[in-house]
This record gives sequence, structure tokens and C-alpha cells, in this order.
Amino acid sequence: MTPTVAAPARIEFEAEFLAGLTKVFEELIVFNQMLGLKITSIKPDQVRARIKMKHELVGHYAYNRIHGGVISASLDALGGLAVMAAIGARHMDESPTQRLQRFAKLGTIDLRIDYLRPGIGEWFELRAEVMRLGSRVASTRMEFLGADGKLLSTGSAAYIVS
Repeated sequence: MTPTVAAPARIEFEAEFLAGLTKVFEELIVFNQMLGLKITSIKPDQVRARIKMKHELVGHYAYNRIHGGVISASLDALGGLAVMAAIGARHMDESPTQRLQRFAKLGTIDLRIDYLRPGIGEWFELRAEVMRLGSRVASTRMEFLGADGKLLSTGSAAYIVS
């Protein structure tokens, strides 16, 4: 007989935590606001966001292609959001306010972006997940997709969390 292992309970974030995290990400980090990053999903194991293409994000005028720096910065930001969600899930015994205060020391220590295809489209989807959350460093994997679902860029990053 094969032993069964109980699956971990599904963590559901409180509305207060989600609202606070969204405010930090979309409003208080002004650069994210300039990029037009909008969160579409926050879960303990994956976060998602969108960017609408606008003139200020063009990197190649002849093709209306999104600038590589926008891709890099947005994937970095979303990787950081994934770490925030993972930290929030790890400390569910604390209040939402206490968990939100844990992000003050979060910072990127390494970032790698692979540009696979040109970023041309009306909007883009971003996804990020934490591969490992240690006591001092978190590692993430990110994706930047076109509106048609094609993978345009990938990223990986390490963040200081303590």
C-alpha cells in the first residue's frame, strides 16, 4: 500500500493584504506606475500582471516595438512581487500590516533577461514565480508574453529578503 501525503492547505490572502500589496506595487512604486504595470493575479505560488503598449514604451520607432529596458524592468518588478507574495504566504500567522512591512528590505541582487522575440502588440502579459525562498535570498523565474500567448522574453532573478 502506498502512503498518501496530504497536500498543503491552499493559502488564501486576505483582502487587506491584497489591497496593500497592490497599492505598494501599482501606486507607491512610481516607476511601475509609469510603466503601466497592472496586477491581474496574486497567489502565493504565482503572480501575474499586464502592460498596455503606449507611445512612451517604444524602443524601435519603425516597428513600434517595446523597449528592452521596459521588458527587463517589468520582469524585475514582477519577480519582486512574486517574492512579496511568497513572504506573505510564509508568515500567515502575522497580520496583513506586519507582512506588508517585511518588504522594506527587498531588493534585486541579480537579474538575467533573455529576449526571444520582438515585443510587438497592444498589450503584454507577465508571470513570475518563486523557485526558492530562503531566509536571506529568494530566486525567481519570470515570463513576458504577447497578447497571443507567445513567449517573448524570460527572466530569472535573485532578491535579498533580509
